[in-house]
Amino acid sequence: MAANAESAPKSTLPYPPIHKDKKFVVLSDWDGTITTRDSNDYMTDELGFGPEKRRQGNLDILAGKVTFRDAFKEMLESVSGNGHSFEFCKEELKKNIVLDAGFKDFYRYCKEHDIPVVIISSGMAPIIRAVLSALIGEEDSNNIEIVSNEVDIHEDGTWSIKYRHPTSGFGHDKSQAILPYRELADPPLIFFFGDGVSDMSAARHADVLYVKQKQGGDNDLASFCRRENIPHILFEDFSHALRSVSAIVEGKKSATEALAEGKA
Repeated sequence: MAANAESAPKSTLPYPPIHKDKKFVVLSDWDGTITTRDSNDYMTDELGFGPEKRRQGNLDILAGKVTFRDAFKEMLESVSGNGHSFEFCKEELKKNIVLDAGFKDFYRYCKEHDIPVVIISSGMAPIIRAVLSALIGEEDSNNIEIVSNEVDIHEDGTWSIKYRHPTSGFGHDKSQAILPYRELADPPLIFFFGDGVSDMSAARHADVLYVKQKQGGDNDLASFCRRENIPHILFEDFSHALRSVSAIVEGKKSATEALAEGKA
């Protein structure tokens, strides 16, 4: 992680090597982007302090009143504090979290065109890996790198999130997964996919930013991008995203043209 070494928050967890020899790289948020519902929201709503307090926390993050790191930690503590073990939560999520309907075809296209897909998440790696394996199979799951936070299991059975960047207000500063590519002489085009407040740290740094739009749902990343005038492409699911990405990959459209359209 040599990029922006002076200002970069120190990582407590290792990073996989960047993909230096690729023309395109897909970096994607996991919760609510590759899945239809955020697993941490699910845990908080169903097993923790509930949706109203969680939603207010997200609004406070958007308003700059609290950091994502602190609000997210409080969310997860409400789940563990209610007596739910980490293993129980993992099994509940495997039963209840659903994959975006277009993601399998999107991932297949990326494999066929030698485009790495890396999950960049503010969640916890053991949960992501378990749910991903259940949704797409262990073989494909093992081929997808995950850059996220971890979990600490305590002697009394409670658990807490272990942040990748504990000194950052994001807990996991997702820009640090993008910035090393900027140091390359011939960097790949970076597609980034996200949906919520955890993706704000990455939003300014992607070459092409895709923001998931949810009918009747929380669209916090879209709100942030509009407020900050960050170019982005709205997409409803990965079948729509595939049309846009494939047009860029196959040279039918430039990244600038796709961003100008604003919707996949």
